[in-house]
Amino acid sequence: QVQLVESGGGLVQAGGSLRLSCVASRRTFSSYTMAWFRQAPEKERGFVAVINWNDGRTYYADSVKGRFTISRDNAKNTVYLQMNSLKPEDTAVYYCAATNRGISTGTGGYDYWGQGTQVTVSS
Repeated sequence: QVQLVESGGGLVQAGGSLRLSCVASRRTFSSYTMAWFRQAPEKERGFVAVINWNDGRTYYADSVKGRFTISRDNAKNTVYLQMNSLKPEDTAVYYCAATNRGISTGTGGYDYWGQGTQVTVSS
């Protein structure tokens, strides 16, 4: 079992930046592929970014490419999402997710989820 706890959300003006953090409980964190998803009101949860466990490969949704950066610190059991040049359409609840089944951009590929952190971008 892996418990994930996100933090770092908040209210920011368009063009601003936020850094989300997700701390995992499990000591084998380094063997899990980690991802961020987001869900806006009345919309389905969608993929944002993923970082592979063994080689650090990263993939991003087209809507955030060039603005968001996912990274991980295995010594701290933490994955980050640096969000720059934020837009109002980035407003959503952001979720951290973990899997040991390999890299995936779909919600079904992940077994463990955090409780989410709200990001609100004002225009």
